[in-house]
Amino acid sequence: MKPIREPEERAMFRDMVVKVLESQVQPHYDAWDEEGIVPRELWRTFGEAGMLCVDVPEAYGGVGVPFDYSIVVGAELARMGFGALATNVMVHSDIVAPYLTNIASEEQKQHWLPKLVSGEAVGAIAMTEPGAGSDLQAMRTSAKPDGDGGYILNGSKTFITNGQHADMVIVAAKTDPSAGARGISLFLVDTSLPGFSRGRNLDKIGQHCGDTSELFFEDLRVPASALLGEEGKGFVYLMTELPRERLVIGALGCAAARGALDLTIAYADERELFGQKLKQLQNTRFRIAEMETDYRVNQAFINECIEQYSAGELDAATASMAKYSATEMQCRVADGCLQLFGGYGYTTEYPISRAFTDARVQRIYGGTSEVMKEVIARSLLGK
Repeated sequence: MKPIREPEERAMFRDMVVKVLESQVQPHYDAWDEEGIVPRELWRTFGEAGMLCVDVPEAYGGVGVPFDYSIVVGAELARMGFGALATNVMVHSDIVAPYLTNIASEEQKQHWLPKLVSGEAVGAIAMTEPGAGSDLQAMRTSAKPDGDGGYILNGSKTFITNGQHADMVIVAAKTDPSAGARGISLFLVDTSLPGFSRGRNLDKIGQHCGDTSELFFEDLRVPASALLGEEGKGFVYLMTELPRERLVIGALGCAAARGALDLTIAYADERELFGQKLKQLQNTRFRIAEMETDYRVNQAFINECIEQYSAGELDAATASMAKYSATEMQCRVADGCLQLFGGYGYTTEYPISRAFTDARVQRIYGGTSEVMKEVIARSLLGK
């Protein structure tokens, strides 16, 4: 279902995105899901189609369109049931690229942004560690001076989206272990450097073809020019950029719910039970009415948040509300839709099963639902 009164140019862009996904992704997605990863060349395909980092300024290879165009790409991926790929692209275009656009030096922007736009380089961000998930201040990865103005990185990260394909990783590391949050810095790490290695492509219950990896840094030397922004301000940068990440995750949740509902409505019109179509049973009618309402209410809030972000007015608490509410709704809808498919919904033959398993991680990454509630509560009640 397309947004109501969508501007003509954005509607044309959406149609282009859908055509690319129908021709380049849909015929192959089941095979990629079984293989556990998408082909590296898909990133160049998306780059050539103008689907990566679309709001990056023209000076750095982008087309400089408004933020909501980037939402279109992720939302169509999610709506069409390509949840893993939606996450991959979201990290690349809506997390990594904005860090560079908003924080990087001119030299860093010129070097990396055109490559991210074209798909020549795949971006990732490495915050989470085996012993430090939502508690970023507990990270142990270190970046110590090398004596020549650069740094030596040591440590490991896990659950890193795009980890297997990444050519550049934004790495959060401790430059001053005694300074808590003020001791965290960010680095742009070229994955071709000695000392960088990739671990397992983690086996997950959902989003199978989205590579999610362990990364290791062993005496990895980076020059001073790899520092992103100022030393010691990494935690501030992370907190500043999180609202966009959380908003986009919420937007993907709404789009995925839309796709699940569309599948279920079509199935209810085809499936017969007790001598009548499934859609004629009151339980089916009431459940779909409930889920459609749940979706529409959340989509309206997401649209409001997109407007706020575009105007530079989206605060952390509101972005947390968007992620929390939309992803919880996504899981409710995926579960309710699967139930209406009955036993068929539990088989991988039916796409609704993928919608169900892909949805679950949405309430975890980007900050768990529990963390979102705490952020919201602090904005209202204080610590």
